Amino acid sequence: MIDKLEMLLALAREQHFGRAAEACGVTQPTLSAGLKQLEETLGVLLVNRQSRFIGFTPEGQRVLDWARRIVADARAMRQEIRALKKGLAGHLRIAAIPTALPIIAALTTPFRAHHPEVDFTIVSRNSLEVLAMLENLETDAGITYLDNEPLGRVRAIPLYHERYRLITAAASPLGDRSEVTWDEVGRIPLCLLTPDMQNRRIIDRRLRDAGVEPRPTLQSNSMVVLFSHVRTGDWSSVMPAQVADTLGLTDPIRAIPIKEIAAAPLVGLVYPQREPMSPLTTALVTEAKQLSQAMLGAPPPD
Repeated sequence: MIDKLEMLLALAREQHFGRAAEACGVTQPTLSAGLKQLEETLGVLLVNRQSRFIGFTPEGQRVLDWARRIVADARAMRQEIRALKKGLAGHLRIAAIPTALPIIAALTTPFRAHHPEVDFTIVSRNSLEVLAMLENLETDAGITYLDNEPLGRVRAIPLYHERYRLITAAASPLGDRSEVTWDEVGRIPLCLLTPDMQNRRIIDRRLRDAGVEPRPTLQSNSMVVLFSHVRTGDWSSVMPAQVADTLGLTDPIRAIPIKEIAAAPLVGLVYPQREPMSPLTTALVTEAKQLSQAMLGAPPPD
């Protein structure tokens, strides 16, 4: 049964029979047969079939919800049994928004020191994709904004407040300032993240609140691309302080604080709302709570 539910989850992720079969490591006929067997076992039609994947039936959507719970519990059970026998080991997957990538080393480094048999995969995704990956069991935890847009069915540990810097050349019009305003930032050529990134939506809102309509002259989903354009001296950008610190800016590029006109967004770890948690997630939550206390100066709420 579990393998059939895994197939259903793969189809939900991929939205395509061929790609779902590849993700499961089986042929497409084997996937189709497995889903058919699941339908026969449950006595309902789960998938709307034509020459290609159309979607799930209402019954299929409900079974999909149960499949996520059952498969997650089965994986957690196997992980816990292995941990009891051999100690904590395995593979931990974390999806993070691009602006939070610099903070991940503060989690993974102490985690690795405590649990040397665990390795990691870190992927960069926008905030909506982070939540979708958690929902579809594609990642064990995520790092994203906690208080700006709805999170859904997850638990969260706050890690830090995101404060912004104008990244610009020292010779630029604002390059000699010790602090700038959002109004001033909005009146110079900017390169910013693309609108599908929540960071960009936050920056756009700051600019509009300051009376300036956002009109970046370059957009990218890569912080590296943005910084490479800032280094030309022809663009400026807005980045979180943590990103600026990681870049190790040197002359002639400066990171200038932007005077805040609203509360700084809160960024934190999100993880599935399931009990019991898997051993790997439990260990990650322990590290996140310690980091939260170090960065925010108070223990996170339970």
